[in-house]
Amino acid sequence: MEILWTIIVGFIVGVIAKFLHPGRENMGFIVTTLLGIAGSFLAGYVGQALGWYHAGQGAGFIGSIVGAFVLLLIYGFVKGKAAS
Repeated sequence: MEILWTIIVGFIVGVIAKFLHPGRENMGFIVTTLLGIAGSFLAGYVGQALGWYHAGQGAGFIGSIVGAFVLLLIYGFVKGKAAS
């Protein structure tokens, strides 16, 4: 059940990050979900390592969105470089 919850939250975080990102990204459901999950893990690891928050706090959700947004920027940069 925990894995299903992680996938659902990852998808929501990925969609929010895509909504906040300017421009259009042609990413499907799976890439959006993976982006959100990776952003959640990134933000969770960095935030907890720096002592900003602990697991389960609301700040972790906000941090997950920020982490997914940063990964979306990196993804767009790498995808743009590969296209040219």
